Amino acid sequence: MTEEILDCRGLACPSPVLKAKELIDRGNVDRLTVLVDDPAAEENVGRFLRRFGYEVTVAPRGDHVELTGSKSGPSSEKAASEQSDPPPASKIMVLLATDRLGRGDDELGRKLVFNFLGTLREMGPELWRLILINGGVKLSIEGSDVLPSLQMLQEDGVHILVCGTCLNHFGLLDKKKVGETTNMLDIVTAMQVADKVISLT
Repeated sequence: MTEEILDCRGLACPSPVLKAKELIDRGNVDRLTVLVDDPAAEENVGRFLRRFGYEVTVAPRGDHVELTGSKSGPSSEKAASEQSDPPPASKIMVLLATDRLGRGDDELGRKLVFNFLGTLREMGPELWRLILINGGVKLSIEGSDVLPSLQMLQEDGVHILVCGTCLNHFGLLDKKKVGETTNMLDIVTAMQVADKVISLT
């Protein structure tokens, strides 16, 4: 059994995920322990390891958290394919980096983003990913006016990704109510795979 220990204390996302990926890509890592002290990194590293077929245990260790992934069962490639939804014929990704649209009047901007998200379902099954970064992550937290719209999109099968580094920056990591906490590696990969990217800042 190959065991690796990765000390990522002091590193913010996506660095811990990228370092874990680098080790896994080398192959034959049956057991990987990652030390992190960033809350977003804790969630993202755990999800990343599970996606590649590792059973993950999380143990708080004073000023940091120890995530240990152990291989048992399907290979990483098989696990990844089993957990991926079959892609639609055309994949549109929407990147939303703000909690209001346009400049000039903030109240109007908030109304516009509310209407935009409420109408986004009209894209139908081609809408594949909705990614919230920077101020856009504020739309996913408790008390957000657009939560019902986001929840309906999620129920329709739209994969909503919410930037963990951004949530952490605003102190909102524990207030997220919809979507999956993500990292820049997932965002860049989604952009690469999407047929079309619509970016709103």
